[in-house]
Amino acid sequence: MNDTSSRPKGRGRVRLLLGAACAAALAVSGTVIASPNAYAEADRTVSSSTTGTHNGYYFSFWKDSGNASMTLRADGRYTSSWDRSTNNWVGGKGWATGTRRTVTYSGSYNPGNNNTYLALYGWTRNPLIEYYVVENFGSYNPSSGAQRLGTVTTDGGTYDILRSQRVNAPSIDGTQTFYQYWSVRQQKRSSGTITTANHFDAWARAGLNLGTNHSYQIMATEGYQSSGSSDITVWEGGGGNPGPTTNPTTPPPGGGNCTAVLSAGQQWGDRFNLNVAVSGTNNWVVTLNLNGGQTLQNSWNASVSGTSGTITARPNGSGNNFGITIMANGNWTWPTVSCRTA
Repeated sequence: MNDTSSRPKGRGRVRLLLGAACAAALAVSGTVIASPNAYAEADRTVSSSTTGTHNGYYFSFWKDSGNASMTLRADGRYTSSWDRSTNNWVGGKGWATGTRRTVTYSGSYNPGNNNTYLALYGWTRNPLIEYYVVENFGSYNPSSGAQRLGTVTTDGGTYDILRSQRVNAPSIDGTQTFYQYWSVRQQKRSSGTITTANHFDAWARAGLNLGTNHSYQIMATEGYQSSGSSDITVWEGGGGNPGPTTNPTTPPPGGGNCTAVLSAGQQWGDRFNLNVAVSGTNNWVVTLNLNGGQTLQNSWNASVSGTSGTITARPNGSGNNFGITIMANGNWTWPTVSCRTA
């Protein structure tokens, strides 16, 4: 079936679809994103129902009416906007086939007090199941009215596990009756890592078994009789590639041209290394804001103070390049970084 021709309404309200991800080196003090491995396809704006691939990622866009559009950008990034003339729309980037992958996404999501979701979304067959890992939402909580079956704590937050059923409703295989599985995050966020396997396993423990044949798996923005916007980048894996920084960091007064650039180092099952390159001055103070649950395990070639939250680094005579090891504790999002002259 062409999955753009008929889209399910999520429990008669909102339904999901798609995903985002990617990017590569983060420069701060005028925060710059560099993507040395980026695909070269030009930006493309879609405003009618379609699917395909763009810059190495699967994408899908669907709407039933009104003014909604999605612009496909570098790698796994897309931007979207819609207004209240739109009854229902959903779109984003991700993968044509779902699996137990780790998905990281970053960006901005602006739901206002509206009926809209930001979620990882997918389907399986044998049996036919529609599933959602909801990271953020507006005025309508998708767990309202569904059967609550417990919780799962993963990736720095707690999710409610729920099941609902759609009867004679549109699906990827035409009009069908099927179950929807939900993980709805209690602490809303618009950037982070989703360890998909943890949700699949928690659902199975609650008696919610997915099908054996996976269809697409994507990070979606969706709006239902609402208005809003998003700017999301998605990629596979933990902290290997940073997401986009949407708000450039301006150095404080007297900061000069001090710039700090993050790049990926080694990664293990519980921690990852980041390399920091400072330019513009030899007398600097670099500030890194670790994300929730993360702690500093090790550092080299700089004098680093602090172990969680905000940490600072100063030169120790080893030059302008240093490194840190961060214990992820389930959160693989890179810290934000800024630089000033000392």
